[in-house]
Amino acid sequence: MAPEDRRAALIAATLPLLREYGTAVSTRQIAEAAGVAEGTIFGVFPDKASLLRATLMAAFDPRPAADALAAIGARAGLRERLREAVAMLRTGMRANANLMAVPKELMKDDAEFFKQIMDGRRVIVDGLAALIEPDRDRLRRSPKAAAELLVVLIATTVHRGFGQIGEFGDMDDEEIVSVLLDGLLVRPPTTPSTESAS
Repeated sequence: MAPEDRRAALIAATLPLLREYGTAVSTRQIAEAAGVAEGTIFGVFPDKASLLRATLMAAFDPRPAADALAAIGARAGLRERLREAVAMLRTGMRANANLMAVPKELMKDDAEFFKQIMDGRRVIVDGLAALIEPDRDRLRRSPKAAAELLVVLIATTVHRGFGQIGEFGDMDDEEIVSVLLDGLLVRPPTTPSTESAS
């Protein structure tokens, strides 16, 4: 196996273990999950911390999410596009929720990692803004401002440390989109004549 393939396989095997055990995961567990000898890890990475850092960088890589957002395109109405985007982004955030504490102990001095986190957030906001752009004339704020607010709403329902309070944790994908597009006022029941205006 080529070194880059071996590196990718080790990262892929490490990610679910890092999500479950945090930095307490052992190289033996990683080797077993990857189906390799423990020494193989150190032929690719100088130490366990390097493997864990590379795994975190992969976990927070925004490219798969950006590609998925781009694939949604403009094939449906705004609400449908945003519901699909919210469902996908929440799934990814939930998968990485346990990893949010890991950078504090493992990446505290890694400026590249924190730059990637900020750059990644911008990539996601830009992807959402592109989804919203075809309906720009229907919004009071720019597509980018709407996208930034949507990211905050999504994160608030997933990460307790992000300021989640009270009942925000039980919002589903549709309610998140509705809060963004309609606010918090209760909407009147839709009728065939009002539904076509949405």
